[in-house]
Amino acid sequence: MMHDQAQQLRDRMLEKKNREEHKAKTLAIISGKGGVGKSNFALNFSIALKERQQRVLLFDLDIGMGNIDILIGKSATHNLVDLFEGDVSLKHILTQGPESLEYIAGGSGLSELFHLDENRFHHFLSEFEAISKSYDYVIFDMGAGVTNDSLKFILAAEETILVTTPEPTALTDGYAILKYIHQLQRNMNIYMLINRASDIQTGKETLNRFQRAGKQFLNKELHPLGILPDDPNVGKAVVSQVPFLQFNRRSSASKALLQITQQYLDGSITINQSAETGFVNRLKRLISNQGR
Repeated sequence: MMHDQAQQLRDRMLEKKNREEHKAKTLAIISGKGGVGKSNFALNFSIALKERQQRVLLFDLDIGMGNIDILIGKSATHNLVDLFEGDVSLKHILTQGPESLEYIAGGSGLSELFHLDENRFHHFLSEFEAISKSYDYVIFDMGAGVTNDSLKFILAAEETILVTTPEPTALTDGYAILKYIHQLQRNMNIYMLINRASDIQTGKETLNRFQRAGKQFLNKELHPLGILPDDPNVGKAVVSQVPFLQFNRRSSASKALLQITQQYLDGSITINQSAETGFVNRLKRLISNQGR
């Protein structure tokens, strides 16, 4: 009996230790320009991860123009503005979306988020550090392009997914943001996703062209995440304010996204892991460096 009780105590202590050590992987979803389907991908990718028993938190960080609410046809009661103006916890402003996906709405007037005074900054960090232990993935849907402030969140994330389309303007802007990030952090892990490809061949050619440019001009290795086809069901889903995975699971876009998600989780897409530890520590360093 005493042996059983001792084993139970050891098991509980081990479980507590594992919970304390667990940290969510952070991903920043970025694009060089608006209108390439970045937020739509972030939402549906989050849902696909959730369906595979992953604990996911989706952050809408599209400054002042958050649209996750619009894509799912829901108005969150609280958003990031409340975190700072109302001095509430991140846990308090969580909203539940499709497939029980938890997300934090962007709201409007979010310039405060990226110009934090010391007290608010530490409030955000402590809240994030506490809540992130409850998730496997925290996904940041960043605004299109990059600002000096939002850049800190991108550089602090463990992995980045750059979303673009085969359109020349999207590719040009995508390369511009890639070059800018690379100049500041050469070891950033970056995935490439081609959205709205007219066919697989066009998508592959676009991926290959972008990879060659990164290698030739930046000596940067880009990791192909996959290709999403130009599927009319996606547009219909947006109009209906329903994630396209739920609107038509058998559509070409849904099938492609599910395959990409499975390959990502299986490790079929290899990527070098960052040697640094933790999103919070990296973000602290970036903010600290800014003040010097």
